[in-house]
Amino acid sequence: MSDKNEINSQNETLDEIKELGSLQTFGGRHKIYCLTIIGEIEGHSVLPEQSKTTKYEHVIPQLVAIEESSEIEGLLVILNTVGGDVEAGLAIAELISGMKKPTVSFVLGGGHSIGVPLAVSAKRSYIAPSATMTVHPVRTNGLVIGVPQMMNHFARMQGRITDFVAQNSKISTERFTELMMNTGEMVTDVGSVLSGEKAVKEGLIDSIGTLSNVIDGLYEMIEGSN
Repeated sequence: MSDKNEINSQNETLDEIKELGSLQTFGGRHKIYCLTIIGEIEGHSVLPEQSKTTKYEHVIPQLVAIEESSEIEGLLVILNTVGGDVEAGLAIAELISGMKKPTVSFVLGGGHSIGVPLAVSAKRSYIAPSATMTVHPVRTNGLVIGVPQMMNHFARMQGRITDFVAQNSKISTERFTELMMNTGEMVTDVGSVLSGEKAVKEGLIDSIGTLSNVIDGLYEMIEGSN
């Protein structure tokens, strides 16, 4: 019977990873939840099937369940994203930043565009030595009406993102805007690509680390909150 229960538990774990890209880990020193945010953040519009996406309607209830769970002690958010829906990404970041439980983010590969607010939303942030953070202004695809109201809309949206990043990291709004509007680094775009070391130096990310560093950091936060 125990073997059958173990097999069922393993199957449920595999289903959770396949469907939601997440995993509850109960075998370590503390019970933590690992949430992956990868590919493009999918908002109200469904992206093509060949695109790797993170669906915000999946992530939002997960975060609520994690915060309310009496078993889960901390949240690990692993990020490797190319950006996506700004409103959806910012909504997820706001939820993470408002959680009482210990939260840690770990940027692998890259944190592009809206991935920056997601990275800084955790109480402590890490970045892999080989990873990068790409900072650039809000952009849109499709029809754009060339009227002042549209430009004001973009400016307000960008202001919300800039304020959130500054409030949840050590970088100032002025410096973040300067990096975002840099015209001398990206060949076909405006903005900046920050290596892991530079992201820490600029104050966007707290520390460079590996997976073991990240988990140890989350354990320390859990033990400090008890």
